Amino acid sequence: MFTGIVAGTGILRRKRGVDGGMAFDLEAGFILADPEEGESVAINGVCLTAYSIKDQRFTVDVSPETLKRSTLGGLAAGVSVNMERALRLSDRLGGHIVSGHVDCVAMLQERRPVGAFTIFSFALPEQWDRYVVEKGSVTIDGVSLTVNGCSPGKFDVSIIPQTLQTTTLGLLKNGSRVNIEVDIIGKYVEKLLAPQPSQVIGSVEGKISPAFLAEHGFF
Repeated sequence: MFTGIVAGTGILRRKRGVDGGMAFDLEAGFILADPEEGESVAINGVCLTAYSIKDQRFTVDVSPETLKRSTLGGLAAGVSVNMERALRLSDRLGGHIVSGHVDCVAMLQERRPVGAFTIFSFALPEQWDRYVVEKGSVTIDGVSLTVNGCSPGKFDVSIIPQTLQTTTLGLLKNGSRVNIEVDIIGKYVEKLLAPQPSQVIGSVEGKISPAFLAEHGFF
């Protein structure tokens, strides 16, 4: 798990095909204190496993599913990427709960300055926009952000100068594609509240209703 508070950027030094997927050789632009082989690291918001760690360099494998769902396959050697190490129980939860499992790819439609801030407007697949709510959280290339406003297939975020300077978001241009992870809580709530097929357990229909509760003495 992650928080969407990027520790810093790094460089994709090399990429190569490996059995249908890819392997990336990366170099962090910050000190990796007490690194552990096999630890999780988020690269542009995608949770990956780090191995062959030496100083600030390490390798990750990228599966075919991840290549299909995210922008990682389109990255070129030499580009900067956002990096975040996994959350520890003692850490501050400065952003929001982020799994590192990308839901979809969005496209930057417009960026415009508003004083010292920059407003980014993104278009995303409409099947995902129901999880993006005004003043809710969204993860863009691994960065936890607050949604300013949203409409079908679109949403806006306001980027502070610090985020533009310390992440790759400042490099985005109109037409840039980014990884999106919607708030995981919304997805769980939707599934729990969705109508479920009836399940018969013995002679009792496995569906809670006012009649069921009354029959069993709840009211």
